[in-house]
Parts: sequence; structure tokens; C-alpha cells
Amino acid sequence: MKNRSLVISLVAVAALGAAGYGVYMFGMQRGMGMASMPTASTSGATADTGPQSIAQGEEATRKHIDAGLKAGDMDPATGKKILYYHDPMVPGNKFDKPAKSPFMNMMLVPVYQDSDADASQVTVSPRVQQNLGVRTALVSEGTLTSQLSAVGNIAFNERDQAIVQARATGFVERLYVRATLDRVAAGQPLVDLHVPDWIAAQEEFLSVRRMQGTELAPIIDGARQRMRQVGMNDAQIRLVESSGRTQPRITLTAPISGVLVELMVREGMTVMPGATIARISGLSTVWAQAEVPESQSALLRPGAKVQARSPAVPGETFNGTVQAIVPEVNAATRTLKARVELANPQGQLVPGMFVTMQFMDSRAEKSLLIPTEAVIQTGTRT
Repeated sequence: MKNRSLVISLVAVAALGAAGYGVYMFGMQRGMGMASMPTASTSGATADTGPQSIAQGEEATRKHIDAGLKAGDMDPATGKKILYYHDPMVPGNKFDKPAKSPFMNMMLVPVYQDSDADASQVTVSPRVQQNLGVRTALVSEGTLTSQLSAVGNIAFNERDQAIVQARATGFVERLYVRATLDRVAAGQPLVDLHVPDWIAAQEEFLSVRRMQGTELAPIIDGARQRMRQVGMNDAQIRLVESSGRTQPRITLTAPISGVLVELMVREGMTVMPGATIARISGLSTVWAQAEVPESQSALLRPGAKVQARSPAVPGETFNGTVQAIVPEVNAATRTLKARVELANPQGQLVPGMFVTMQFMDSRAEKSLLIPTEAVIQTGTRT
């Protein structure tokens, strides 16, 4: 008796399972039949998935059933065209008629066409934009310059130098500067020289001037010319004429402002004509020797604009131009040396300082510009 009851129970369970499977297959076949909506009805349209809730969608579907609406009709409640119906839980299947979902115990939800959308545009719902962090920007037209960065060291501008020399044999009586690298200003006294050879020529000139007679004019001019021959300039000759006394001492001054690079004399020394007394380098402009990789040297041209910054002068930008590309490659670093002349009106840059430079490409043309965040980096240099 017990065995018979067990057999009856197993048969009942099998029957219920078969019935459930049959219902499931019937629902799937019905769903596939309802999903036979023509694709032409949605071509060129932009779906408006809404920000509507599932409950609102189900309520709209019930109203569509009552009103006899289907895909392709206009919904009078929203004023939008119905594209299709779908189950939000199984969004891959589309249906052309409002009905209950064959997959879940819920109504299908309508999807409308966005009436304001252009068929050639891609639209993303605000909810998706917020979730993905999507931002949009306008493409603009402008000049995109290729910027080459390089580092370098500051050096004196060798084209901005002055040499102070003795024009006659003399003795150093006084020095106004004592050490190299002292800053000097244009017109500042550097050294006093006593020139004995000037005394005889000046006394001859003064004695001729004391004589009377117009016939002495050629003689006076000859005496003035002899003073020039011993190394006196016109200003020193005028001083002798105006004072009526000999001027055996000359004060040599700095012809330019800058730094005293060399000082070749000391007090008491004898100097000969043409001897170098001092050498001065200006600081109004300086050179920056930039090391540029040879692979990027084609971006450089003499005359290209340069902006330089130095950690020693924070917040300051120094403008300059490329003066020359030295025709020699460093075999160890494979770099070329670019000579850049930088404006240095305040004298803030001094030799030995480290600077970083940005070279501007003078060949830049107009192109379409987009934000750098919109560019996908592939890792390939272009």
C-alpha cells in the first residue's frame, strides 16, 4: 500500500513539472511572435527612454490597450510617437503591441520617439550622462602651435661685450673697482692713468696758443694734431684748451653697464698702448644654451619665439628668440645646442642659472581644436 502511494506521488510531481514546462514554452513562443515588429518603423528615429518609472510605463500601456494604440501610433497623452514596447527587465526584446510581459508578471513599457531629436544625431539621456560623467564641448577653429620644451643654462651674451684699453703708455694711479664680477654702470670710473707722454704735447700746444698773430693758426692745428697722435681724444683736448693747463691724468670709464669679467691691472702697474685693462659683459640680454633632442630639431628655426622660466626667479617669464642652431651633435646625449637670446632688462638672470624653455612653432596653421580630455591616447607618438 505504501509503495503504491509513493508511485502515485511521483507521477503527480512529473505531471506538474511537464505542465509548467509547457506553460513556459507557450509564453516564449508568444513572446517571439509578438517581437516580430518591422525594423523599418524605428529606422532613423531616436528613442526617448524617458526618465519615466516602470509603474508609469505600465499605466501608460494599460491606457494604450484601452485606446487600441500600438507601435507607430501617436500617444495623445504625451504627444509622442510610440516606437515599440519592451520589458525593462529583458530590454533586448521589442514588441509592437501593448500587452503583459511574457517573461515577468508585469506590463510591457512603451518607448517613445524623441520629437526634438535629429536623426543624424546621437542622444544620451540625462540619467546616463550623469552616471557616465559625460561632458560636451564645441569644436573650434584656431592655431595649434607645436611646443617644444628644453632646458638650458644661462651664459653671457658674447655679442654684448666691451673692452677697455690703454691708448698711451702710462702708470696706474688709482683703481675704482677691485674684483671681477663686480657690477658696473655705464660711465662709471674704472681706473686713473698718469700718462707722461702727454705732458710735452700739451705744453707745446699751450705755448703756441699764447703767441699772437693770425699766421700761427696752422701751427696751433699742428700742435692739436700731435696731442691726438699721443692718444688724446677730442674731449681731453678740449679740456686742455678750456683749462689752459696740462692734463697728464686720464680717467677710464665703463662704456656699458654690466659685469666686470676681467680686470688686468693693479695700482702702480705700467701699461702699454693697446693693453687690455678690463673687459665688461652686458646683462641687458643673455644667452641660454638649450639642449634639444636631434629627433625634434626640425621644429626649431632661427628667429622662433621662446619663453623661459627659472626657479631662481619664480613667477617671471623671459621672452627671447632663437639666434642660431649650433651645427654639432653631442655624441653622448644625441642633442643639438640652440643658442637663445633672452631679454633681461632687470639683470635677474645671471650666468650659470638653470632655465626651462618653451619654443613656439612659427609654422603653425589654423586647425580644428578639441579639449585634450576628448583625445584617446593610444600610446603611439604622432
